[in-house]
Amino acid sequence: MSKHIFKAAFLAALLAVGGVTALMPVAADATGKAMILPVDPTPLIAETDQGERQFTIEVADDVGERSAGLMFRESMPDDRGMLFVFDQPQQVAFWMKNTPLPLDMIFIGQDGVVRAIKQGEPLSEAVVTPGEPVRFVLEFKAGTAGRAGIRPGTSLRHPIIDQAPGAANDG
Repeated sequence: MSKHIFKAAFLAALLAVGGVTALMPVAADATGKAMILPVDPTPLIAETDQGERQFTIEVADDVGERSAGLMFRESMPDDRGMLFVFDQPQQVAFWMKNTPLPLDMIFIGQDGVVRAIKQGEPLSEAVVTPGEPVRFVLEFKAGTAGRAGIRPGTSLRHPIIDQAPGAANDG
C-alpha cells in the first residue's frame, strides 16, 4: 500500500470513528504566505509548578483560521502561541505539511487542563493527535512548553477557555 493511500485510509478511519476534525490545508493557503492573526489583548496564563507564566496568543476560532494555523510561518517570538478553539470537545488531528517551524502542540480539555503535549515535525505529513477529545489546542515554538513548565495536568487560563461550559472557573 503506498504511503499516500495509507495516509488517506488512516484519515478516513479517524473521521469514521468519532468525527475527528482533521486540520488540513485549504486552497487559499496555496499562496505560500503565512497567516498572521491579531494578537489577543488578554494574555494566556499557564499555572505551572514554577508559578504563573504569561503568553501572547493569536486565536484561530473559525474553520479557515484553524486550517491555515501556523503554516508557512518561519519564526515566532518565544512568548507567543496560537490557540485553536473548537465549538465542542472532539477528536482532532493535525499535520505540518507546510509548516517549517518545529512546534509544541498542547492539547487542552474543555476544563482548561492540558491533556497531552506532542511535538510537530516541520514539513511532515505525519498525523498528530492526542488520542482523546479536546476543546482547544495551543501551539508554541518547539521546546516552549518544557521551558515554561507546562505538562499534562497544567491549568491554562484565558477568557476564551474560562468561558467554555465545563471550564474549571465555570460557575
